[in-house]
Amino acid sequence: MDMNEIKEIFFQECEEQLAELESGLLKLNDGDRDPETVNAVFRAVHSIKGGAGAFGLDDLVSFAHVFETTLDCVRSNKLEPTQDVLKVMLRSADVLADLVSASRDGGSVEESRTRGLLKELEALARGEMPTGVGAAEAPKPAPAKAAAPAPVPAAAPAPAPTDESGFQPIPFTFDGFGADEPAEDLSVFEVSFKPRRDLYAKGNEAALLLRDLSRVGEMSINCDMDQLPAFDKMDPEGAYFSWTIQVKTAKSEQDIRTVFEFAEWDCDLDVKVADSSAEELPMVPVPFDLSILDDGTSDADGDDGGAAEAAAQAVAAAETATNVTKMAAAAARVEKKESQAAAAAAAAAANAANAANAANSAGQTIRVDLDRVDRLINLVGELVINQAMLSQSVIENDTTGTSSINMGLEELQQLTREIQDSVMAIRAQPVKPVFQRMSRIVREVADMVGKSIRLVTEGENTEVDKTVIDKLAEPLTHMIRNAVDHGIESPERREAAGKNPEGTVKLTAKHRSGRIVIELSDDGAGINREKVKQKAIDKDLIPADSNLTDEEIDNLIFMPGFSTADKISDISGRGVGMDVVKRSIQALGGRISISSRPGNGSTFTMSLPLTLAVLDGMVVTVAGQTLVVPLTAIVETLQPEASAIHSFGANQRLISIRNSFCPLVDVGRILNFRSIQANPVEGVALLVESEGGGQRALMVDAIQGQRQVVIKSLEANYTHVPGIAAATILGDGRVALILDVDAVVAASRGQSLRQDSGMKADMSLAATG
Repeated sequence: MDMNEIKEIFFQECEEQLAELESGLLKLNDGDRDPETVNAVFRAVHSIKGGAGAFGLDDLVSFAHVFETTLDCVRSNKLEPTQDVLKVMLRSADVLADLVSASRDGGSVEESRTRGLLKELEALARGEMPTGVGAAEAPKPAPAKAAAPAPVPAAAPAPAPTDESGFQPIPFTFDGFGADEPAEDLSVFEVSFKPRRDLYAKGNEAALLLRDLSRVGEMSINCDMDQLPAFDKMDPEGAYFSWTIQVKTAKSEQDIRTVFEFAEWDCDLDVKVADSSAEELPMVPVPFDLSILDDGTSDADGDDGGAAEAAAQAVAAAETATNVTKMAAAAARVEKKESQAAAAAAAAAANAANAANAANSAGQTIRVDLDRVDRLINLVGELVINQAMLSQSVIENDTTGTSSINMGLEELQQLTREIQDSVMAIRAQPVKPVFQRMSRIVREVADMVGKSIRLVTEGENTEVDKTVIDKLAEPLTHMIRNAVDHGIESPERREAAGKNPEGTVKLTAKHRSGRIVIELSDDGAGINREKVKQKAIDKDLIPADSNLTDEEIDNLIFMPGFSTADKISDISGRGVGMDVVKRSIQALGGRISISSRPGNGSTFTMSLPLTLAVLDGMVVTVAGQTLVVPLTAIVETLQPEASAIHSFGANQRLISIRNSFCPLVDVGRILNFRSIQANPVEGVALLVESEGGGQRALMVDAIQGQRQVVIKSLEANYTHVPGIAAATILGDGRVALILDVDAVVAASRGQSLRQDSGMKADMSLAATG
């Protein structure tokens, strides 16, 4: 793995850390004061800083360092996370994300943005609350009186020179020397540090950690190499060394642990206050014969043996005295250690239990390139097609239907379906990352228009195919900007209407009938339909004498070039936002609808497919053509009777279903498969439900069965066909067209079939051939 690959992994991890950071800050903003939430936010910034330092990203490191320092004040309860404080931190998180993007893409962030936020963060770290914080702001720590400089006595007049050289005596006294420099209270900590092999595998280096530790205080170190194996048995990626370090410092144990925080999960670390009894042992007299230091000139002939014996006795006495001293110190410490043993054992057991629980609860994950997943999904799709073709061939050649081959094919079909569901689940992701991005947009746009707005999200863990998630960001961005700029009133108007000055935008996601439904609602003024209609008339989008329903007026905002803004700004006024929303949703095979009540706000509802790769459908026959109707759109199937069919107008027909009437739509006639309408009694009616057109009964000739089909993009392989969403390959090898239900329903209401339709999906991402 080269450095570029390692750097790419770092930026991928930064995305996760930034998501964790914003999620934690939003929880704090909502009133969550769980210490673990604060720790998670701190760890996210600390991890980004540590990785950025390894790659020399100085701008990112310097900003993250100040941000981390401020978060540490919150973590240590020195700074209260009020709404104003969290506003600064949320903006800091946005700048941190921009710095990560700039570091990855080679761009830059405006220095004025980073400089201003750095000043605000440093002020918060000093205990200075942002402007507007009232009496609730945290008290500033009082400066220590001992730190005040000693008063400087008035200078005495200089005495006259005593000689011609100009020498002047200057009065000087040592009284009070050093009084304003109190001696620091130093502590000695004993640190046991043993890296695991994972520490080195993740790019960390023990020598760098020890270098950082040396900056905490005076350090003495001992390296244990007892576990170092022979050279031929050595693992190049192994970890064999451990260190015992004594650190003499005025800082706390937490400061020492902070040095190892980035690697604490990949090493065995123990930090404790060193036992000072060994350094404060009493002086013990040791018998010693000074005669052994003589040069031996006086008794050289006869006392050599005596001198050697005296030296041996002196050494023995010194060793005895040292042993006695050590035994005395051990005896003095034994009671203290025994009293701490039980507490240490209990703490170790608790930590082990917590670690075991964390290991069990945290699932193991791996990073896989998305191209590999897409290729796997495409291969599984081909497997489904071949399995269907094989089943079709066996059915056509086996009339009994009871052979062992048929039984095996049924098991193969079930197994293939399970494989496909499992593979599709791999690409399914929660919508949480997209929802979190919207928080920043709300903050930025609200600041630009001078409004106070809060974003509330629900259903963030609702899962959908990644290809759908990737294309959700653009329409949601335009809708959020529209809601903040046009939907929510100014604080003054809200107060005048008896509302909370702070507006609310709510973003929810949920599963419904095999689709994902995303709703964006606000508690603003709602759609001013008179203004919308007049703007459309002024822009020649509709005739002046148009008689439109409320629903049709609401849908005017999706027309290209439409905008109710009085002037063009950085936010709105060009008439492209909601038009982009509609086209993006339609490209995903989705539908969008609006409901609004004047004075109470508006709700935009988007209905999207869970995946763009597979589809559960009903295979039907219409005028000799094979079509697939999405199963999620079908409510029920009916066999029409002559007594239930009623004519309406020149060409319209209705079908009576349980004392209610529903329009009957001939699919073959709408798609120009035949020139005259078929007899409904000879066919089958599919009762379908459309987002904008209510219920319709689609008339087909026959039903072949229900199947799961693999979606093939018709536009990517041929061209767009009105009324058709996509195509698929059936078991007999024939191509079947997937019906665009919304387009057919809209055509039955008189709209042109060639207009862009709701179910027309840009499914080229799922196409394999």
